[in-house]
Amino acid sequence: MEEQTEHVAFDEIGERYDEAFTQRSAQIAAGAWLTDRTGPRSRVLDLGCGSGWPTAQQLAEGGLDIVGVDTSERMLEKARERVPSGEFVHADMRELPEDIGRFDAVTAFFSLLMLPRADIDRVLATVRSLLHPGAPFALGMVDGDLDDTPGEFFGVQVRFSAYPEDELIAVVRRAGFTVETVQRQEIELTPGEFEDQLYLYAVAE
Repeated sequence: MEEQTEHVAFDEIGERYDEAFTQRSAQIAAGAWLTDRTGPRSRVLDLGCGSGWPTAQQLAEGGLDIVGVDTSERMLEKARERVPSGEFVHADMRELPEDIGRFDAVTAFFSLLMLPRADIDRVLATVRSLLHPGAPFALGMVDGDLDDTPGEFFGVQVRFSAYPEDELIAVVRRAGFTVETVQRQEIELTPGEFEDQLYLYAVAE
């Protein structure tokens, strides 16, 4: 099976993604934490926003101004339909537009895991540069020990990276964040196949 680039993979996955991943309670809780840490009309960057569900929709309903970034045009179409008040940008998170501006908060739920670890370091440094001290950053990743490792996702060949919890905390701290807490959620991907997800609640130093 031919390996797909990230944007091609998620164009192909399309509607199946939201239908399959319905266990989002920990992600929604992280979004609520971020909303509580920001004021109305705060500008929030959603890296790898996907279809806009649940995060962009949740934050917009909480009164925040959303800028979503994704490489998949199909996912962005769905996000624009779901969150008409948001601004959605077709871009690689490693090469954000120079005029994207600064933000009051950032989220990245399961988007960084599609990058090699070296790129994750660079993206986290960019995220920090876009935030003022004390701004919240909510990050969702998978617990594991992988670096740009081939794998299958919805029948499509892609590449994944992951960290054990202590290493992920160290990576985020190295980028200039204080990690306040980590929440863990186990989800069932397919019958009998489970995945440990990590949610980091951090603030810019």
